Amino acid sequence: MTRPVAIYNLTRDTLLASGARFAIGSRQRCRGLIGREGMRPGEALVIRKCRQVHTFGMRFPIDVVFIDRRGRVIRICPELPPRRLSPVAWRARDAIELPAGASGASRTAVGDAIRFEKGIERDTTFDR
Repeated sequence: MTRPVAIYNLTRDTLLASGARFAIGSRQRCRGLIGREGMRPGEALVIRKCRQVHTFGMRFPIDVVFIDRRGRVIRICPELPPRRLSPVAWRARDAIELPAGASGASRTAVGDAIRFEKGIERDTTFDR
């Protein structure tokens, strides 16, 4: 996993995640959040070049925010339950997996501009 970054919703001037990590490599991309008990507030997993996610093998619901190559939100799947497949977001470049309710708490909506920023205080890890 990469060093954590913050994810900001520039349109709403809100923080989407303070400790986001990028899944690097096919193993991390395939495993994602499988096997975890949950996510802490502020955590996120970003999967590059991803148009659809699944929650098979997961034990908790997640929010999924799909963004295009310009960093604009094109689809939100709030509280996607375990053992489900998200709809395909054809124009998506990346998928951001968040704790359930995080997209609503940050008031994130389709069309919002998202920015990734380095240099956060809290280290969040997805190592098992």
